[in-house]
Amino acid sequence: MGHTNTSLPDSAREDALVEAGEDAVRLTRELIRRDSTNHGKGEGDERAAAEFIAEALGTTGLSPVVLESADRRANVVVRIPGTDPDADALLVHGHLDVVPADPHDWTFPPFAGEIADCPVTGVPSLWGRGAVDMKNTIGMVTAVVRHWSELGLRPRRDIVLAFVADEEDSAAYGADYLVRGHADLFEGCTVAIGEGGGHTVHATTSSGAAARLYPIGSAERGSAWLTLRSHGTAGHGSRPPRDNAVGELAAAVARIDQHRWPLHLTPVTRAAIDSIAQALEIERGAGDTGTNEAVDALVARFGTAAPLVGPTVRNSAAPTMLSAGYKVNVVPGDATAGVDGRVLPGGQDQFVETMNTLTGDRVEWEYAHSSPPVAAPVDSPAFDALRAAILAHDPDGLVVPVCLGGGTDAKVFSRLGIDCYGFSPMRMPAGIDYPSLLHGVDERVPLEGLRFGVRVLDSFLRS
Repeated sequence: MGHTNTSLPDSAREDALVEAGEDAVRLTRELIRRDSTNHGKGEGDERAAAEFIAEALGTTGLSPVVLESADRRANVVVRIPGTDPDADALLVHGHLDVVPADPHDWTFPPFAGEIADCPVTGVPSLWGRGAVDMKNTIGMVTAVVRHWSELGLRPRRDIVLAFVADEEDSAAYGADYLVRGHADLFEGCTVAIGEGGGHTVHATTSSGAAARLYPIGSAERGSAWLTLRSHGTAGHGSRPPRDNAVGELAAAVARIDQHRWPLHLTPVTRAAIDSIAQALEIERGAGDTGTNEAVDALVARFGTAAPLVGPTVRNSAAPTMLSAGYKVNVVPGDATAGVDGRVLPGGQDQFVETMNTLTGDRVEWEYAHSSPPVAAPVDSPAFDALRAAILAHDPDGLVVPVCLGGGTDAKVFSRLGIDCYGFSPMRMPAGIDYPSLLHGVDERVPLEGLRFGVRVLDSFLRS
C-alpha cells in the first residue's frame, strides 16, 4: 500500500475523503445487490459477496484470501501491514451474510440497492437487506483501505480484516471456522472492532436540550438457545392420561414466560447507566440501582436512550417455539419447546439454576446452541481511541459504553484473547428508530451516515 505520505495538502486530503465516502456508498450498494441470505441450518451463500469485496481490496495491492468452510460459505481475510512492527495488531470484523427478506413486504426490492429518500427523515438513503446489518460497515472499511492506497497512507499497526459468513446463525461456517482452523491469521491481534455500536442515538436532556449519544459495545450477553422436552403417556384424546406431555411442557413454558429475573448489574452496565445519566443531566438518588424497581424507574427516565440499557440489567429467557402432536384427538407422548435465553457476564450459574427450577421435574432442557458472554474494559486506551475518533467528527457527541443485549462474532474472536468492541460508526438523523432497521422491513442507511462513518473509521484505524 505504499508508505505514509505526509506531504499532501489539507485540500487534497479532504477531496480524497469525500471520494472515499462516495466509494463507500458504491461498495455497500454492490454488496447489497449480491444476495447472501443465511437461511440457517447450514443453508447460505456468501460466495458472490466475498469475491466482490476481495476483488475491491485487491485493487490496493493487498492479497486477500477467500476461505470456504463449506460449498459457497465464504470468508475473506487480509492483513494490512503497519508502519510499527512492534505494535499490537487490530482486528476489524464484519459479516457478509444477511437474514431473509420477503420482497412483498418491502417498498423496494431488498436486494436492488435502491437510493431514495427516507419517508421518515426525507434524507437520501440506501435501501436493502444488509444496509445497516452489516454490509454498510464492510463497505466503509473497504473504502477507507482503498483511500489509503490512493494517498500512499499506512496505518501505524497491522490491521487484519475478516469479513465472514454465518454470523446470522451459529458462526460455524464463519468466525468459528476461522478461529478453530486459521487462528494464525489473527496473530498479534489484541483489540477488535465489529458491529454493535458507534451510531447516533438522539436523546433529550433533563433540561430539554437535544443530545447525541454514541454507544460503544463493550460487552455482550451470552446466547443460551434451549430445547425443552417433556414425556408422557400417549393415548386417545377422549381418555387423557394424567401425565400429559403437552400440559407439563405448557406449564413450564408459562413459568419461564412469567418469571421476573433478578437484577444483575455488570461493570459495563453500571458504567453505561452512569454515563447516560450524566450525559442527559439526570439527577441521581441514593439506591437508584439497588432494586429491580429502582433501576427500571431510572432507565425509564433515559427516554429514547433507555433501550441502550434496559435489556441488559438482568438475564432473560423468552419462549419462542412449541411443537407437539399430529392429530387433535391423539395425546402425544412427547412435546418440545424452544427458548431464547440471554446471559450476562457472571450470570451463567444463576441462569442454569433458574432454568432447573422453572422447568421442574417433568421437563428436561438442554442447549441447542450456546455462546459465552463477553466483556472488554471501558477504561482502556482502545476505548479512549474510539471515543476520540467519534468526537473528532462530532465534537458535541457523547460517547457511552453499553452492553449489547444480543450477540455478535465478538463472542468467537474473544476466545483468542482479543478485547472486542462494537463500533460501526454512522451519524443517523433524528426520527430514525435504528434498532427497528436491524432485520426489519425496508432496512436503509442514510448516505450521509456512510460518509460520516468513513471519516471516523479513517481517524480510528490510523490512530
